[in-house]
Amino acid sequence: MKENTIPANTEQKVPDTREESRTMVPPVDIFETENGLVVVADLPGVEQGQVEVDVDKNVLTLKAKPAQKLTEGLSLNEFRLLPYFRQFQLSDTVDQENIRAEMKYGVLTIHLPKVAEKQPRKIAVTVTG
Repeated sequence: MKENTIPANTEQKVPDTREESRTMVPPVDIFETENGLVVVADLPGVEQGQVEVDVDKNVLTLKAKPAQKLTEGLSLNEFRLLPYFRQFQLSDTVDQENIRAEMKYGVLTIHLPKVAEKQPRKIAVTVTG
């Protein structure tokens, strides 16, 4: 599995510094088990309903948008939670139909099972005619 880099738009005339367009790249650990790959992404500030994991055309995409919680009586807020975004190119050895993900305490764990190996089989020969 390799990370998929999205090229920047070089034809942009005005620098885009709006807050909505900035994202954080979440740190991940990827390790292999005998059943497949496991991706562990740290998403501080994100709860289960705020994360989205998609697979399309062999690309695993993870997006998350943490809710900004403002404390009552807050006079100044310089810390902002930015959305998270990261993509990975999947190989053909990943069983994309059985990918599953779980979220606990701001840590997203994605299980990418391997495609079952084709087992040799005997083919019955019938006698005709």
